[in-house]
Parts: sequence; structure tokens; C-alpha cells
Amino acid sequence: MTAPVAVIGASGYVGRGLVRALDADGQPVLALGRNASTLPKGEHVRAESVDVADTAALTEVLRGVNTAYYLAHAMAGGGDFADRDRRMARSFAEAAAAAGVRRIVYLGGLGAGKLSKHLESRQEVGRLLAETGVEVVELRAAVIIGAGSISFEMLRYLTERLPAMVCPRWVGTRVQPIAEADLMAYLRAAAEESVPAGVHEIGGPDVLTYEELMQLYASVRGLPRRRIVRVPLLSPGLSAHWVGVVTPVDRTVSRSLIDSLTTDVVVTEPTTAFDIDPVPVAAAIQSTMDNQRERIAERVFDFENGLLDGVFALSTKVPVEPGDASGARLDLRKCGGSLRWYGWAWAWWLRIVLGRLFGERLSLHRPAKVERGARVDWWTVAEFSDHHIVLMTDKWFCGEAWLGYRIGASGLEQVGALRSRGLLGWVYWRAVYPIHLVVFRVMARKQVTRAHALAREAAARQSG
Repeated sequence: MTAPVAVIGASGYVGRGLVRALDADGQPVLALGRNASTLPKGEHVRAESVDVADTAALTEVLRGVNTAYYLAHAMAGGGDFADRDRRMARSFAEAAAAAGVRRIVYLGGLGAGKLSKHLESRQEVGRLLAETGVEVVELRAAVIIGAGSISFEMLRYLTERLPAMVCPRWVGTRVQPIAEADLMAYLRAAAEESVPAGVHEIGGPDVLTYEELMQLYASVRGLPRRRIVRVPLLSPGLSAHWVGVVTPVDRTVSRSLIDSLTTDVVVTEPTTAFDIDPVPVAAAIQSTMDNQRERIAERVFDFENGLLDGVFALSTKVPVEPGDASGARLDLRKCGGSLRWYGWAWAWWLRIVLGRLFGERLSLHRPAKVERGARVDWWTVAEFSDHHIVLMTDKWFCGEAWLGYRIGASGLEQVGALRSRGLLGWVYWRAVYPIHLVVFRVMARKQVTRAHALAREAAARQSG
């Protein structure tokens, strides 16, 4: 039986991605974190809650594990996170040694010379993990290009929402980003015996300043070039406050990251231990947007109301009588060709008129058959089954939008999502959000009314 690979910090951005990748490979995974309910699940995944600072409990959990990924950090807790990181690293190193773990793979941070508290702590953790004699492969990376990466989300929100911005000198600091997919490839390969223990600096092929990175994101996203004015007056503290106002990123975390922005984070000693050809930053950004787009269609019903990773979501549920569920399913196949299907025709007519002011040309269209890939009005059917449909459009001026309906045991669920584009997209969602709170409820109720009528018609035909 293959020994499981342990992932400590599995509920975090990198941890979740790694667990998914290992699970897809068929590798048994032991996902560890403080709260089992937030840990990822999978066919080959076993999740357990454990406190990394509890050495004895962690030792028992790690027995039988040959390779353990250490991806935990205390930065989000604020205060003296460096001291907490220090205690957790020592506890984990002792537990790994006592449990017989052969190799630890750790993801740290690039940087040399005078480091910020955050970067200094990242590199100190790597040294502490190696103190008990377990071999450690320490990967050092900079900004990760991927939806959910805190650094990427800061880049996304700043660039999307600010056509013009006043920035401190740190926008001239050099950075060597790495694509999420490439990072996962490095992490998985680091478990192989062919990779020697020690520090390995990794990054993509491009070295840019933060200003160039923002301009590149804008170009890939189809936004106008951002107007950036550099000033020497904004301290890291003021910068953190500014970022906190403009973006929804946790202020405690963003402050720690901003303190690090004055340090170049580039590869100075390229590793030769990996056979990986990293993709350029522009391709990484495009791939991130494309992959997120696919995931939204697949998981739109799992979204919570609000904003997450650049996507606004709003859902509502209304009850459906058991006898009307068949009518609701029939109604999914009648979409397209009429604004009445959406529930409040006049509201959608106003939306079409509004769009014309911004260059939209939306038209109605009913497909011969409702199936994945079919055109329905200005939408494309992204997902479809007997009990649900997800429509997607990239023809809106304000960004990409999704509209989903699902019939379940609890009734009809309706979800709308928008990945806003630029400041105009953000303003649009904020402006229509109060209206959507009412309109979505009405739309869903209209769907249920039609479902009742269709169910009665079907029953009448059968009885006749």
C-alpha cells in the first residue's frame, strides 16, 4: 500500500491546490489543518484536524508518512506572527523526526540581503525545519499567479479598480512571478529522491517591476493602460491603509506583504534539479483567468453571497412543490427567445437598453436544442443536466456573467455571478446589487409559477 503524503496547511491557497493535484494523480493524501471542515476533500484524501503546535498529537498523526509538505504560516493572525511561525516550525520538525518522516517539502520566499519581517520569517522557518535531521527541500518563490493567491488578488483588485493611481517607490521593485500550475509541478517533483535536499530558488522566465506587472495584467485583461505616478512619500503603513481601502484583501496580511515590497524577489541562483519549463507571466495570467472561468461554471452553486477572488455572487432559493419539480425541469429546456423566461421581462429590457449605452448589442435566440455549448440569447450554455442549467456570457460591458438554476429537494436555487472588468464593472455591480436583491427573488418565483403550469399541462396530457 502506498504511504500517504501529508500536507500541513491544506486549507490554505497553496495547500488546497496541492491536495487537488496529488489527488488527481491518485496519490493518497493526508490533509491536515486546525479545522477539519475547511480541509479539501477528494477520492484519495483523508482529512484530519490537528494543531501544528501540539507536537505529541502531530507525531501520532504523521506516523506512516514518508513525505510531508509544510505549508502552514501564522501571518494572518497578526501580531508577532514570526514568533508563532517559529514555534510551529520547531514543533513540526520534532514531530516529523519522531514519526519517522523522511522528507519535508517547504515553500518559502525569495529575497536576499536586508529582508522584511515576513521574508525573514519565511526563510527562518526553512532553517528550523532542518534542525532535527529530517531532509528538507525548501522551494523559494515570489508572487504566485493564480486565482486565490493573496498577491495575485491584490494585483487584480488594484489594477481593475484604479485606472490611475499614485504609488510609492516600491512599484519599481523587481519580482519574478511563477504560475500556479508551475508551482504545483515543482512541489510534486520535490518529493522525488532525484531532487537533493537544500534550498531551490524557483520562478517564471520573466523578471518585472510591480508597475510592469500591473500594466501586463491590464493588457491581458483588455483594460486601458494604467496611469501610475510614483511618489516617495507613501510609507508601508500608508500603503497598507490605501490597499485596505481599495481591495477586500485582509488588512493584516496585506500589511505584512507590503512591508516586503521594497525587496527584490528574484531568482539569483537558479536550480538545476527540476525538469520544468515555466510559462511566461502573460500566459500565466491568461491561464488563470481562463481556468477560473471554467471553475465558476462548474461550481457556481457552491458560491456564497458576496465577493471572492474577483467574482461577485448572489443567490436565492424558493420552495417548489414536489409535484411541480417535473415542470421546473421542463422549463429549463424552454430558455431562450423571450425575455419572459427570465421572470421580469421589463427589467431585462431595461438592462439591454443600458448595455447599448456602453456598446453592447444583445439579441434573443432560441436554440434548436438546449445543450452544453448552445447559444441561448446572449448566453452560452456552460453546464446542463436534467435538473440544472448554467448560462455564461462574455458579451457584457461590465465583465463575464453567469446565471444558474438548479432544482433540488429544497426547491429552486438561482445564482447570478459577475467577474467584473475594470472600474466600470465594479461600479455596475455595486449600483445594481440592491436591485438584484429584489429582482432575483421575483425571477425565481416566476420560474416556480411557470413550473406549476407546465407540470399541470403535462399531467393533463397524460390523463387525456
